[in-house]
Amino acid sequence: MNLSDKNIWTVTDGSEGMISQVNGLAQLLSFNVQSYKTDLIFPWSKLQPGYLPVYKWIFKNKINLSNKPDIIITCGRKSVYFSLFLKKLFIKDITTIHIQNPKINPNKFDYVIAPNHDYLKGSNVINSFGAIHHFTKKMLENCNDNIGMGKADKLVSIIIGGQNRHYIFSKKIVTDLIEKIIKLKNKFNNYDFLVIGSRRTNEDAINLLKDKLNGIAQVWNKKTKNPYLFALKNSKYFIITSDSTSMISECAFTGKPIYIYHLPFKRISNRIKSFHNEFENQKITRKFNDNLELWNYESLDEAKRIAGILRLRI
Repeated sequence: MNLSDKNIWTVTDGSEGMISQVNGLAQLLSFNVQSYKTDLIFPWSKLQPGYLPVYKWIFKNKINLSNKPDIIITCGRKSVYFSLFLKKLFIKDITTIHIQNPKINPNKFDYVIAPNHDYLKGSNVINSFGAIHHFTKKMLENCNDNIGMGKADKLVSIIIGGQNRHYIFSKKIVTDLIEKIIKLKNKFNNYDFLVIGSRRTNEDAINLLKDKLNGIAQVWNKKTKNPYLFALKNSKYFIITSDSTSMISECAFTGKPIYIYHLPFKRISNRIKSFHNEFENQKITRKFNDNLELWNYESLDEAKRIAGILRLRI
């Protein structure tokens, strides 16, 4: 059986960033991909893998093994349990690939795909530059979305995350960002500005952005179709908040200039600092400084590169 015909399961806890990573890799390996969301009963749902044994009954979702996978690609803590369970069940009849640091011995998997800033090494570890994702050049070429911005050949997209365990995202921060966008629009008034919030961007922030940027920028209301793919295809510049390595990695796929609006740390993460240093050193990103300048770098397509490595090894 060719690798492209093998039955691949992708498993996550349902988060969009994780789904993008597992599907991005799977679609480059096989035409036969099925996606699953997994959930666990307590206390497995709260504890890191490695402390408790793994059984079929710890999973809330039913597992239909009548069409068992040849390869399973997982991402996230909860999916680690799923991978360990299937490996225990099928041993050498299944290839397990985990994306991100699993926080347990990487030798529990056949392959681990870990970003450089996780500092994870091993004979079965393949390091990535940033996060992998599901976007392809064909997807961008086929995107015919129209969000009322015409050709949008002079588009600045501001992509916003939100509060997480590492970063603060307060009303004061949103207000500061709004002031910087207004200042930039006054300086580059021949450009269109598009603001896109993520799932972490709360409703109060969206409403404040819409109110203060009325007539200055188009702010996605999170109710209509997400214009993210439109932005990836059409933007000349990106301004992205520092909290999401996934969004930054996805925008780096376009080869367009990326400015980072650095949020204040709630608690300093050396991992995230390392990520930003790496992207700055590779001339992919710059700190947002109230200006727009063009620069070039090689488009980042880590899913394609890593899929090539896995095809040879598997």
